Amino acid sequence: MPVSPLVFLCSIGSSIGILLATASVYGETSPLPMAKPASVGFSVERLKLLDVMFKRSVDTQQFAGFVTMMARHGKLVGQRIYGYQDIASKKAMQRDTIFRIYSMTKPITGTAMMILYEDGRWKPSDPIAKFIPEFADLKVYAGSDRHGNAKLVAPDHAPTMGELMCHTAGFSYGFFGDAVDKLYDNAGLFEAASLGDFITKLAKLPLAYQPGEAWRYSVSVDVQGYLVEKLSGQPLADFVRQRILLPLGMKDTDFFVPQEKLARLATVYKPDRAQTSLVGVPHDAHVSQPPAMPSGGGGMYSTAGDYLRFVQMLLNGGELGGVRVLSPSTVQLMRSNHLPERVQTGKYGIGPYTMQPGLGFGYDFAVLEDPTKIGSTAGKGSYLWNGLAGTWFWIDPTNDLVFVGMVQRLASEPGMPDIENTSRALVYQALTEPGK
Repeated sequence: MPVSPLVFLCSIGSSIGILLATASVYGETSPLPMAKPASVGFSVERLKLLDVMFKRSVDTQQFAGFVTMMARHGKLVGQRIYGYQDIASKKAMQRDTIFRIYSMTKPITGTAMMILYEDGRWKPSDPIAKFIPEFADLKVYAGSDRHGNAKLVAPDHAPTMGELMCHTAGFSYGFFGDAVDKLYDNAGLFEAASLGDFITKLAKLPLAYQPGEAWRYSVSVDVQGYLVEKLSGQPLADFVRQRILLPLGMKDTDFFVPQEKLARLATVYKPDRAQTSLVGVPHDAHVSQPPAMPSGGGGMYSTAGDYLRFVQMLLNGGELGGVRVLSPSTVQLMRSNHLPERVQTGKYGIGPYTMQPGLGFGYDFAVLEDPTKIGSTAGKGSYLWNGLAGTWFWIDPTNDLVFVGMVQRLASEPGMPDIENTSRALVYQALTEPGK
């Protein structure tokens, strides 16, 4: 039977912070065995600064609420719960609240791709068109003529699978506002009836740049989702569920939220016009139904505990609790920078990530090659990403540490606080025994 943890509670205004500190225990109540922070090299006193920051963020209505989890040496040493799952109903945030994780779907889809890589289904040097013939005649946008018509040229080389995995293949996303993105928007890519229909629409659009010559956040991981289906012969959701979610015990993670779990789904928020309070964003009307086109780039829902098990598996070199999802060498390939130096110039990026010396990109993760070059105290080789609604995580192999932050505020809206980098700095100022 699970052991009931000793819980330290403190509240400021509407927020509630919970720090779990117990002897090791493993059961349904915890995604990982538990340990006291001091036993794995953290200053309990210094960790209080992390609590203060989160509580203040909720009390000042920058965020409705958080669930965060941190583990070191495979032990859960910090589980914090703050604020509300839904402000209007005053429903408190819960440990098992379900969040829309948007682009934190990408590493899960990338893991599915790497399972197929291990099965010998593809290699990074393969042209994407080897598996998606519709891409055989892709062209590159080269400006417009005097009549405003797009000029298209042949790619210098066919975009490869490796380039697809690290956003250098030439695709875009449709929200950057340039000429290619207007074509994406007009094509209605995300209104496609299926992943096959999505690919048919995408194949008619030009690449935004010559493959390998730039980095642009893109629909590449939705293409990966289609490839998972094509290479495995299974629907994307089924493959992910059978090969990743069920083996890891991620029971609350999927591309939809079943009706019986909807009461646990957090409301997504955006700031009002005055930037003084938060306004709820309606859930997708079909949130409780499996989608016709599951988005490998941003379509999943999860909990902090489920995602913690996923990232801990990666930190462990592809294994968790006796279940091996990937080999250590494959995880190493995923978390290595694959960007050429000509791309790491500071010209390209998205949100808090700018591709530059010290920060690169692997297969569906950003990679801190040299954190000191970008002013970070995280461990060298940390890999990380976030989601549109503010969720974030990082995996630090140098310090044997993982962190997952779940929140629901649209990062695309103005005034989004940099909670990700702030939380990272506060974690490391409390880590008084760094290293493994």
